[in-house]
Amino acid sequence: MQQLKLWQQREKEWARTRTKREKSNKRNIYFNDSVMLLEAAARNDIDEVRRLLARGVTPDATNEDGLTALHQCCIDNNEAMMRLLLDHGANVNAEDSEKWTPLHAAATCGNLNLVRILIQCGANLLAVNGDGNMPYDICEEERTLDAIESEMAARGVTQRLIDETRAATEMQMLMDVADMVKKGMDLDEPRDNQGATLLHIASANGYLKVVEFLLEHRASTDVVDHDMWQPVHAAACWGHLEVLELLVQYGADLNVRNKHDETPADICEEGEMRGRILRLAVEQEEVRRRAASVAGDRLRAARRSSSTASASRVRSVRRTSLREKQLAAKADARGEARLRETFDSTGDDDYQVRIDGYKHMY
Repeated sequence: MQQLKLWQQREKEWARTRTKREKSNKRNIYFNDSVMLLEAAARNDIDEVRRLLARGVTPDATNEDGLTALHQCCIDNNEAMMRLLLDHGANVNAEDSEKWTPLHAAATCGNLNLVRILIQCGANLLAVNGDGNMPYDICEEERTLDAIESEMAARGVTQRLIDETRAATEMQMLMDVADMVKKGMDLDEPRDNQGATLLHIASANGYLKVVEFLLEHRASTDVVDHDMWQPVHAAACWGHLEVLELLVQYGADLNVRNKHDETPADICEEGEMRGRILRLAVEQEEVRRRAASVAGDRLRAARRSSSTASASRVRSVRRTSLREKQLAAKADARGEARLRETFDSTGDDDYQVRIDGYKHMY
C-alpha cells in the first residue's frame, strides 16, 4: 500500500511538472528533448518515446551517469521499448560512466528475452565494464547465463581470448598511468566524484600490474575516498586477494576502518578470502608488536650504552685531570728548584763581583 501511495505521489508530481513545462513552452522556454526522452523511458511511456524519436531525438541521449534509454529498458525488462529504440538506431553497445553496456544491465537483471535480442543485434559479449567484468561474469540467472555462454562458444570465444580482452583494458590503464608519471602528475589525486584514486580503481578491478606500478612510484596505500575506503577495502570487497597481499606488503593496514566502521575483512563477502584477510591481519599485528618490542629494546640498550659511555668519560676525565695536576705540580717543583739553583749561583757571582769591586775602590 505504501508503494502505491508513493507511486501515486510521483505521478502527481510528474503531472504538475508536465503542466509547468507546457506553460513554460508557451513563454518560449524549451526543455531539452533528450532529457524528455530519458524521462519518458524511465516512466515506460512508450508513446512519448515514439513521438520524440519521430521528431528526430537521438535514441542515444544520456543522463549525467551516461545511462541511455536502452540501458533503462534493459533494467525495466521492457521489450517493446527496446525494439522501438533499436529500430531507431540505438547503439547496442553504448557505455555508461562505469562502462556498463545494455547487455551488462540485462544480464545482471536476468532478463533472458532482452539478452537474446541484444545478442541478435550485435551486442559485444566480451565488453568489460569498469569493474573488470564481462556480461557473463555478473549474470546469476541460470538460463540467461547459459544463453550467453552458448553464444560465446558458438562464436569460438576461448578462455585465452577472454583473458587477453581483460588484459587489454588493464594494459591501457597501465600505459595511461605511465604517461601520468612521465608528466609528473599526482597519482593520489581523486579521479571520480566518489574521491577514488588510481590505486582505488586498479585495486577494485584487480589490475595487479597497475597496482604494482603505482606502488613502485609511491602511490599512497592509505589514501581514502569520500566513504573513507582505502584501496585495501576495494581489493577485499571485489575479491582480489593478490592485490590485497601486495598492498599489505607496501604497508596497507588491514585493521583500518571506513566511515561505517568496517575493516577490509568486514566487507569481504567471499568466506575463504575473508579468513585469509583475518589471518593476515593477525600476522600484521604480530609483526608490528615484535617490531615495537625490538625498537624498545634497542632504545633501552642505546640509553644504557650512552649512560655507560658517559660515566666512563667522566671517570676518564677525572683520572686525566688528577694525573695532569700531579704532573703539573712536579713540573712546578722542578722549575722552582732550577730557579733556586740559578738564583743561588747568580747570587754568589754577584756577591764576589761586588767584593772585588769594593777592593778596587779601596
